[in-house]
Amino acid sequence: MRELLSTGGREVKEILVAEHLGASDVVDEILELARRGSVPVRETNRAALGRLAGLDVHQGVLAIAEPLRARELDDLAKPGDGGPATLVALDGVTDPHNVGAVLRSAESAGATGGVLARHGGPPVTATVAKAAAGAIEHLPLASVARIPAALERLRASGLWIVGLDADGDSPLFGLELLTEPVVLVLGAEGAGLSRLSRERCDVVASIPRKGQTASLNVSAAAALACYEVLRVRGD
Repeated sequence: MRELLSTGGREVKEILVAEHLGASDVVDEILELARRGSVPVRETNRAALGRLAGLDVHQGVLAIAEPLRARELDDLAKPGDGGPATLVALDGVTDPHNVGAVLRSAESAGATGGVLARHGGPPVTATVAKAAAGAIEHLPLASVARIPAALERLRASGLWIVGLDADGDSPLFGLELLTEPVVLVLGAEGAGLSRLSRERCDVVASIPRKGQTASLNVSAAAALACYEVLRVRGD
């Protein structure tokens, strides 16, 4: 919420605060940002906050803001200010906590955009926003009908398509084409990449592992992949 208020990218209509909420530095900062932005603040009960947020567990503060504006896919394919595009595409990832965690890792590592499916994945809900810890206010997101078709369009725009899979045929670490504009495609846990998305990948890469577990959590895989792009490019 601090990022929402501080960036000014979306209109915040109201801040709701739970009654009898204890003082904290975070809450104080949120209220100060609201005051500076002339955003109304209103107290309400925790149950009402939970119903509005769709969360059983919340921190007692909720922002009523305009919806997140989706970006055009073709715009995400353009080079960013800091160099080649680095996009993260989620293929069938349905857990909102995982979606938020992936977006948080991607933004932290300098990714320039995210690609989400309108069907087969969660919308950017309060749960996603909470798990993303403010990243959705900085990371441009495109909402597409189908991930495989979006990958085709991005390849036509000059991006390399790199799928991540535990059984990939190339190691991710040191992959030279990560210096180029790239889309990192992550599939659902368990099912992995869909057949159609896999067929559109230029490379299906794996993350080396030594332990006995079958694979990494999708958000952990996303973090490693995004930071490997950062490392290979020498940023």
